[in-house]
Amino acid sequence: MNDKSPAEALAALQGVLDALLGQDGCPWDKAQTPQTLCDYIIEESFELVDAIRSQDIPGTAEELGDVLFLLLFVATLSRKQGAFNLSEALETAAAKMVRRHPHVFSDLEIGSREELLRNWERIKRAEKEQDSGLFASLPKGLPPLLKAYRIHSKAARSGFTWETDAAMRESLLSERAEFEAAVASGDTAAMAEEFGDYLFTLTEYGRRLGLKANTCLDAANNKFLARYKAMERLARQRGLALDSLDMAAKNALWEEVKAGS
Repeated sequence: MNDKSPAEALAALQGVLDALLGQDGCPWDKAQTPQTLCDYIIEESFELVDAIRSQDIPGTAEELGDVLFLLLFVATLSRKQGAFNLSEALETAAAKMVRRHPHVFSDLEIGSREELLRNWERIKRAEKEQDSGLFASLPKGLPPLLKAYRIHSKAARSGFTWETDAAMRESLLSERAEFEAAVASGDTAAMAEEFGDYLFTLTEYGRRLGLKANTCLDAANNKFLARYKAMERLARQRGLALDSLDMAAKNALWEEVKAGS
């Protein structure tokens, strides 16, 4: 275990970055701007999330360092441009968290998780322009499934959602029926619209059950990939060419893999 303090480690990383951006530094690093680093931040963040969900401890530590390096990179470039420095960013974050947690840092009493989330949303909106609207803080670049979850979450905190789970389930069934009717009609545009509505409503149903659609779908993707890889391995062990097998034979291998997983 490294006995350096976080402050010492951050200072060392800053030293590396300063050298990269210095007179004899790396031409690639010296050509970067906060804007050009955006895609790298997104990519490294996905790699960090993948390591966390895979419970890969060494990988999580490595990817966390990569993300922190990029964030420090942006802060350093912003300081050089005279925009802001890292201390200002951290102090702003600390002040924001204190402001948004009056039940911790003040004497506000919160009776339930729902009340806590509603109060959080009220504080966030008060920080913005009065006419900014409920969804003004919603990042435009969020992946659609995650964006749907955030939309429902914000709407629910403002009280705009189905009053009961029973009403929610009824609406979900209605959306499914509308999608099936569109499929039966053969109208491609209608199918796309109704499929979107169904996914949007299904995302809210999951949220009400404490399930995040994006996380659940990611787990389902990984489960399928792992099983398919195991099916390919099983076919090779038996001298079978998986691509040439008929569907019945493929399904038999698939069910065998499922039974063993």
